[in-house]
Amino acid sequence: MSKLILIDGNSIANRAFYALPLLSNSSGLHTNAVYGFTTMLLKLIEEQKPTHFMVAFDAGKITFRHKDYKEYKGGRAKTPPELSEQFPLLKDLLQAFGISQFELEGYEADDIIGTLTRLADDQGIEVLVVTGDKDMLQLASSQVTIALTRKGISEVELYDPGAIEEKYGLQPLQIIDLKGLMGDSSDNIPGIPGVGEKTALKLLHQYGSVEQVLEHSDELKGKMKEKVQAHSEDARMSKELATIYREVPMELTLDEMVFNGSEGQALAAMFQKLEFKSLLDKMDFASSDVEEEAAAELDCILLDEHSAAEWTGKLQKVTAIYVEVIGDNPHHSDVVGISFYDGEASYYAPLEVLQSKEGTAIREWLADPAKQVASYDVHRADVALSWQGIELKGCSFDVQLASYLLDPTEASHSLAAIASKFSIRGLKEDEIVYGKGAKFKLPDIQTLKDHMGRKAEGIAKLTPILEQELEKGEMTDLFHGLEMPLSSVLGGMEKQGILVHSEELRTLGGELNERIQDLVATIYDLAGGEFNINSPKQLGEVLFDKLQLPVIKKTKTGYSTDAEVLEKLASRHEIVQHLLTYRQLAKLQSTYIEGLLKEVNEQTGKIHTYYKQTIAATGRLSSQYPNLQNIPIRLEEGRKIRKVFVPSEPGWKILAADYSQIELRVLAHISQDEKLMEAFHHNMDIHTKTAMDVFGVAESDVDSNMRRSAKAVNFGIVYGISDYGLSQNLDITRAEAAKFIEQYFSVFQGVRGYMEEIVQKARKDGYVTTLLQRRRYLPEINASNYNLRSFAERTAMNTPIQGTAADIIKLAMVQLAERIKEEKLESRMLLQVHDELVFEVPEAELEMMERLVPETMEQALKLDVPLRADVSIGDNWYEAK
Repeated sequence: MSKLILIDGNSIANRAFYALPLLSNSSGLHTNAVYGFTTMLLKLIEEQKPTHFMVAFDAGKITFRHKDYKEYKGGRAKTPPELSEQFPLLKDLLQAFGISQFELEGYEADDIIGTLTRLADDQGIEVLVVTGDKDMLQLASSQVTIALTRKGISEVELYDPGAIEEKYGLQPLQIIDLKGLMGDSSDNIPGIPGVGEKTALKLLHQYGSVEQVLEHSDELKGKMKEKVQAHSEDARMSKELATIYREVPMELTLDEMVFNGSEGQALAAMFQKLEFKSLLDKMDFASSDVEEEAAAELDCILLDEHSAAEWTGKLQKVTAIYVEVIGDNPHHSDVVGISFYDGEASYYAPLEVLQSKEGTAIREWLADPAKQVASYDVHRADVALSWQGIELKGCSFDVQLASYLLDPTEASHSLAAIASKFSIRGLKEDEIVYGKGAKFKLPDIQTLKDHMGRKAEGIAKLTPILEQELEKGEMTDLFHGLEMPLSSVLGGMEKQGILVHSEELRTLGGELNERIQDLVATIYDLAGGEFNINSPKQLGEVLFDKLQLPVIKKTKTGYSTDAEVLEKLASRHEIVQHLLTYRQLAKLQSTYIEGLLKEVNEQTGKIHTYYKQTIAATGRLSSQYPNLQNIPIRLEEGRKIRKVFVPSEPGWKILAADYSQIELRVLAHISQDEKLMEAFHHNMDIHTKTAMDVFGVAESDVDSNMRRSAKAVNFGIVYGISDYGLSQNLDITRAEAAKFIEQYFSVFQGVRGYMEEIVQKARKDGYVTTLLQRRRYLPEINASNYNLRSFAERTAMNTPIQGTAADIIKLAMVQLAERIKEEKLESRMLLQVHDELVFEVPEAELEMMERLVPETMEQALKLDVPLRADVSIGDNWYEAK
C-alpha cells in the first residue's frame, strides 16, 4: 500500500533551529536547523518506510490571508539570519535525499499539505503529516494521521480522529472553531480576548461551533457574554484565518512525490559539506552496486608465521601502513598488529607474527629509514612499537598530521573522519568495530583484518589528496619541513624519558603533607572549630554565616567559594589566604606528588610523557601522561617538585634553555611597532619600557605596581584581553582598565594597527596564519552574535602571535636534534615545556651545549627583532632554573 509523508518545512525547520544549539561547519555556515531536520528525515524513512515523500514550504511572507487581515502573523519576530541562511542548504539536502519539495507564491505550506491530503483521501492513500502546528489537526481523517512534534522535534504525538476526540472531545474540523474562539498568538489571530483553551473547549462541547456559540451568546452570563458579543466578528475572522485552504491550484501529482530511497553518494557528499560526521559514521553509504562490489573485492590477506616470510618479497611495493594501537597512552598500550597496502591488495600481520622469527624481514623493513611510506599517527605508532622491540622509520607522510594542519579546529582527525571528509568510502570508526568503553573488545579475525586492510588502503588513497590540499593551503613546507621531522624528534624524547628520584618525591610528599596538616590546624583555629574544608557548603557557612564576610557570589546550592571569590576576600580575613594556600598545596599533593609517582615506569625508573601534536588550534604541543607542562612553579613547593627530575647518567647535568618574552618579540615583528622594536633592539626590560611609555615617566620613576600593570597589559594584549579581563587581573575597575588599554594603544600605534588589520583580513579570508603559514579558520568571525564574533576577533589577533611562537620553538627542536646528531654529541633533549627546552648533558659537552642551544634557538627563525634564549645548568631541573 502507498504511504505518503508530508512535512511542513518551515514549521519543522523553526522547531529544529530553536531546539538545538547553534552549530556551524568550518566555512561558517550555520547547520543546526538542517541537522535537526536531517535526523527527523532519517528516523521517518527508517520507521515509516514511505513510498511517497514531499516537503512543503511557505513561498513568501504575503499570502491570500493578508488581503482580509493585514496583521496576520504580524507579531512574529523577524527570522534570525542564522536560520534563514539554512533554508537553501535544507533544500539542497532534500534533493540529495531524493525527496520532492514544493512551494507556491501566495500560499502557506499547510495549504499545500491540506490540498494534498484531500487528494490522497480521495484516492485512499495513507498519509502522515509532520508538523509543529496544531492547526494541522483539522486535516486528520481515516487516511490522514498528524504527527505533532514535541520537545523540539525529538518526539512526536500521533493524532487521528480518535486521538483528537480523546484529547479534546472534538472532531478534526472543530479545531478551526477552537482557534476561532481562543485565537493563536503565534499567527497573530485574535480570537475572543480572555477565552483560553479550557473555556473554548467548554463552549464547543456545549454548542459545537463558533457560529453556534455566537448564535446562543444570549445564554452566556456576565463578562463572557459581553466578550463574545463584542468580538463576534473577530471570532468569525479568526476561524476563517485558521481554516486550511484545500483547493490550492497546483499540478503536483502523486507520481512526482515517489520516494525510491536516498542515493548514497549524493547524500554522503551533502553530509560532508555540512560536516555531519556522526551521521556519516552511522550510515553505510556503500549502497550502490559499484560500491558494494568494490567493498566485496577488498579481501585483506592475513599473514601468519608461514606466509609472512614468503610475502616479504612484496614489501618494496608497499605504499602505506597502519599500526593499530589500543589505549590512550602509547607507553602503556597494546599493539594489535600492522596492515600494509601495496597498490593492489592489503595485508595484515598480527603482533605475534611481527615478533616471530618469520617476521624478521618485516621488522628490518619497518626500521629502514630509506623507505618512503604513508601512515597515520606515526609518532604514536613509533612510541608504542618501540615498547614491543620494533623500530619504525621511513614514514614520510602522516595523514593525521596533514588533516590537523588543514584545519586544526576539526572535531575529529580519526582516520574514518578524514576519509569521510574526502569521500573515501568503506572505513568505519573504531567504536563501531570494537565497541566503546566497557563494551570494547577486538572482533573476530576476519572483521579485524578487513578493518585493518581498509585503513591501510584508505591511507594510500588519502595521501595524494592531502598533499594537494596542503599545496593549496601553502602548508607543504610547514608539513614536510617542520611537523613531520618534529614527530620523529618527539618520539625520541619520549622513548628516552626523564629520570625521577622517586624516594625524593615521596619525601617531598611527606613534607607537603606536614605543611597541609599545619594549615588545616590554623584554619580550624581561625574558624573556631573543625569542619570539612573541601565542602563548599560547610566552608560557605564558616566564611559567610559565622565570620560574616561579604557574600561575593551565590550558586544554586548556596554560597560560592571558588578561587575568584576567595581571592577577592583575601584582604578581609587571614583565614582566606590560608585556605588559598591549602588548596594549592592539596592539589600539588594529589595531582603532582601522587600523580607523578603513578607515572614512573617500573622498568626504566623514568617518566615518559607523551606530546600530542594534533590538539591545540594554535599549534602548541600538549604534554600528557603525565602533563609536565602544568607543574605549578609560582609556589616554592611547586618549584621543588622539579628537584626530583635528574640526569639519567652519573656525572651528567640538566641544562634548561628558555625563550625570553618570545610572544612579545613576535608581536613586535608582526606589528612593526617602533616602540616595541626599539625596546627589544636595546635589550630593555619590556615591562618597564611599557610602563615608561604608558604612564609617561622616566625609567627611574617606574615603581613595582606600574611594572605589574604594564606586564598584565603586555601579556593581555597577546591574548586579546578585554577591559573586564584586565580589571580582574589587576583588581581595578573596568573603566580604569579600559583607560589603561586605550593609553597602551595610543602609545603603541603599530600594535593597534595590527589588531585592526588582522581582524579585517580574517573577515575577508575566514582564517589567519602564522609566519610559517599555519592556518586557523574562524567561522564565527562574521557571526551576528556579539559574543561569538568577539571571541573570533580575539582569536584572530592572538593566533598569529601564539602560533608563530609555537612554530619557532618547534623549529628550534628540529634544528637542535639535527645539530646534536651532526656534532655526534651524547647530549639528549628530554622535555619541552612551553617556551623552555630541557636537556641532559655530559660534563664534557657542557661548554659546547651552553653555546649551541641558545645560538640555535635564537636563530631558529629570522625576525626583525632579536630572539633571546637564557640558559641555566644544574644537578636537577630545579637548579637549572
